[in-house]
Amino acid sequence: MRTINSWKITAFCIALLGVWPPAHADLVFAAPPRETGAQGSVAYEPIAGFLAKLTGQKVVYTHSDNWLSYQSDMRKGAYDIVFDGPQFIAWRMARLQHVPLVKLPGQLSFVVIVKKGDLRIKTMGDLAGHTLCGFAPPNLATLTAQYEFPNPSRQPLIIETKSFKDAYNGVIAGKCTAAVLQAKLFKDLDAQAQAARVIFTSKPLPNQAFSAGPRVTAEMRAKIMQSLLSPEGRQATQALLEKFKATEWMSATPEEYQGLDVLLRDIWGFGS
Repeated sequence: MRTINSWKITAFCIALLGVWPPAHADLVFAAPPRETGAQGSVAYEPIAGFLAKLTGQKVVYTHSDNWLSYQSDMRKGAYDIVFDGPQFIAWRMARLQHVPLVKLPGQLSFVVIVKKGDLRIKTMGDLAGHTLCGFAPPNLATLTAQYEFPNPSRQPLIIETKSFKDAYNGVIAGKCTAAVLQAKLFKDLDAQAQAARVIFTSKPLPNQAFSAGPRVTAEMRAKIMQSLLSPEGRQATQALLEKFKATEWMSATPEEYQGLDVLLRDIWGFGS
């Protein structure tokens, strides 16, 4: 009887179980579907190449065509490195062992506004049964407004807009009762007309950031953080920095994102 090498026996058993592991599996890099595939490639492909050189592994940028597929793949743990908002970072920290690496500078703050002459609405509670212009959930601005309504049935009806400017104009034109915008942008939009007033201001939130999952080792994470903060890292991410009107990255800590996944409580598949 011929002797069968032990490694052949092992390979045979693994094959029977259907769990033969791929050698040198690619790391998957992703970002929200806020742009077309071509626009995403311009912004993110250079970053994927930069990360590949750092980690010594192939890093593949994957573009999602819509939010449903992006959220579905995220929940399945398909992404190893992600650039997106604090609500998703916090969710991955709590459930997928992700760690935030570097973030955009500054904080995110949002306001809910109504037309100055509309005296019906004095507080957020008064918006129950009314309309709110804003981006469709899970946009962070909209989530901060919805969070103020513990009962989903009392939340205002979202009138979807494509920009904060459209949301502002929607209120002024009477298309919707209220709108949710970035706080700083509202000041700019309303500076001359002074046609709206603020009924709610959110707490400041940490900015968008890169996070990495468990397949990215601690050594790799440290190298990525250090490199993205360097001139070389800024060059590789230049298109992304320009998109968000930033010039550099800042170190991110888990503590500042902890618990912000609560903003996703009413989003299917993310609630506890």
